[in-house]
Amino acid sequence: MKYDAIVFDLGNTLVSYFSRQQWRECVFGQCLEAVERRLRAEGFPAPSKEVLDRRVAEQRRGGEQMRFRPLAARLGPVFGLDGADARLDEAMAREFLTPVFACARLHDDSVPTLRLLRQRGVKTGILSNTPWGSPAAMWREELARHGLDTEVDAAAFCEDAGYRKPAPEAFHHILRRLETAPERAMFVGDDPRWDVAGPRAIGMEAVLIERNGPGEFDLTDYKPVDRIQHLPELMRFLE
Repeated sequence: MKYDAIVFDLGNTLVSYFSRQQWRECVFGQCLEAVERRLRAEGFPAPSKEVLDRRVAEQRRGGEQMRFRPLAARLGPVFGLDGADARLDEAMAREFLTPVFACARLHDDSVPTLRLLRQRGVKTGILSNTPWGSPAAMWREELARHGLDTEVDAAAFCEDAGYRKPAPEAFHHILRRLETAPERAMFVGDDPRWDVAGPRAIGMEAVLIERNGPGEFDLTDYKPVDRIQHLPELMRFLE
């Protein structure tokens, strides 16, 4: 068999959450509003909308490219918090992720495909970035909520690797966990910027899943790229 392991992205590959447009126009704002409500309840003053927007823009620009930055290190400056407070950091993270997790829908073909791959002797893994560096521990809880934690051999998030996709370090991290070489592994994801360019850079094969059909991304810079619309189509790559 050509592949020892297949690694999957999580969002919009195994579980549907939101589109890029929905994140920008709706979901991200809901996440910040949830954190703000919690901070008000804790007695913290809320910044004005103008100040909040400016600070959010600064956090989007700041930091070394692709290196992981934790959510607490972003939300603190955004809301003008001074000093570390682990209890408050956890509370803010849970509030931030509540609108994200509320969007979740496990795809019907995810678990059956993972089980079929296991039956065929193929190791499976999950490697995923998390919105704004939200904690890996809470995303592991999310995997368990959908029953995915026991269906894969390893799961890692950008906090675990210390880097975000498409950084090579992120892909090497999950491959070490799976004890598999890049040339014996495949990555399956929905965003070519992270899920095609990243694995290809270290010698992994990449397959783009287009759950809603082709057309979301301009693939000019990624051709040729294998594409599927449903996960069971992966079986043809194993034959």
